Amino acid sequence: MARFFALGLIVLPLIEIAIFIKVGQSIGLFPTLALIIGAALLGGLLLRQQGLSVIGQLRNNVNAGQMPARSIADAMMIGVAALFLMLPGFLSDIFALALLLPWVRSWIYAGLASRVRVVNTTTTYRRQDSAPGQINGTIDLDDDDYRPR
Repeated sequence: MARFFALGLIVLPLIEIAIFIKVGQSIGLFPTLALIIGAALLGGLLLRQQGLSVIGQLRNNVNAGQMPARSIADAMMIGVAALFLMLPGFLSDIFALALLLPWVRSWIYAGLASRVRVVNTTTTYRRQDSAPGQINGTIDLDDDDYRPR
């Protein structure tokens, strides 16, 4: 897995550069830069809007007594899409636009949810009474356990 990640860090920027060159040759330098800057601005606005709306969605789900798993997953995927829009590159923008489609998010959520196992746990605590004649929270020291300053 680490090899694929390292390979992706090397190969994906090279693919992005190649796409930049091809798009720049097709439509020109300034329209290409305008597309990249526009996508970055859109990503920033989307990330800000999503960050503000997630809190409201979570509060509504919790107040209704529902698990907010789907809302959290949607918010995270939209946040990732916004971050990919802010990255310079057309390939990352295509991935981001795909994440903005609800059916793509549902497909990813279904794939992730099938791999998650929910486990309910309980914790109990048994209070131990102190020894007879000892007050809780009191530490008894012998005379040789400390020395005055």
